[in-house]
Amino acid sequence: MPSLHPAVAEVRRAVRSALTGLPEGAVVIVGLSGGADSLALAAAVGFEAPKLGLRAASVTVDHGLQPDSAEVASAAARAAATLGLDPLIVRVEVGTEGGPEAAARDARYGVLRDAARDVRAAAVLLGHTLDDQAETVLLGLARGSGAGSLQGMAAASDLDGIPLLRPLLEVRRATTRDACAAQGLEPWDDPHNRDPKYARVRVRETVLPMLEAELGPGIAEALVRTAAQLREDAEAFDEMIDETIEDIVEPAEAGIAVSVAALAANPPALRHRIIRHVVASEFHVSLTRTQTLEVARLVTEWAGQGPIDLPGCRARRAGALIEFTGAGSGL
Repeated sequence: MPSLHPAVAEVRRAVRSALTGLPEGAVVIVGLSGGADSLALAAAVGFEAPKLGLRAASVTVDHGLQPDSAEVASAAARAAATLGLDPLIVRVEVGTEGGPEAAARDARYGVLRDAARDVRAAAVLLGHTLDDQAETVLLGLARGSGAGSLQGMAAASDLDGIPLLRPLLEVRRATTRDACAAQGLEPWDDPHNRDPKYARVRVRETVLPMLEAELGPGIAEALVRTAAQLREDAEAFDEMIDETIEDIVEPAEAGIAVSVAALAANPPALRHRIIRHVVASEFHVSLTRTQTLEVARLVTEWAGQGPIDLPGCRARRAGALIEFTGAGSGL
């Protein structure tokens, strides 16, 4: 028998590892655009899922953003069927909130969530690769949005209660292309992936190659290692916050309050995380670093300053407490 192509074997190993442990008879859904990454993922899922007693389906979202989008979606669905997956195509209207990339992503994730709920899927699988992770980390670094964005994408996360798996985060993009070629699969090349008006494309086509040329090979892998280390640090901080927060918060009228003494006793990194965590949990908004530091000044540099207006809430010093109240509470 001919030997298995190394690229095919690598993608299958990654998928097998992600699927192992899911309940026998469960359904898994592949988000399939028709590009090389998701097509290689679909092929591996189509091969590995039956061996683990799983049923596999694919969901292709037609965003309607390009003239041939319906044909591209149909081709992806046909490919899925030949690979042993039950294909589904969903046409969506993409809004404008947050820009075209964010709006399309939100629409796509909404379709995947609804499809997974409809069939009670055990997991949704996406084809993000090591290269995607490196780009995400570099974009987060450029935005200066803190360690949270530098963690990149998680290999396993949650999509409104549904496990979201990214089995290929340690697989290079070139490997998925090689895997497609070895299996006679013809991926679709999204023209948006070459349009320099998108920051991610500029990172992919210009910034990362320039860094590789100037600093040597291995930049993408180094960025991904950094993301993994930061995620480990964040998980440790989260455990510390979970252990601490119940003892230092209490209900307040129209909001929640945190002990000044307890915040002051913690190092700045943990203090700032507690502040962000409290606001995010209670008011479902995210604070910038500048906003977080302003709230922290109510603890460390108290000089009688008044309330601080934040997204969706206000913060003020009230004796031995920092009180967070809803923006419309009038407090």
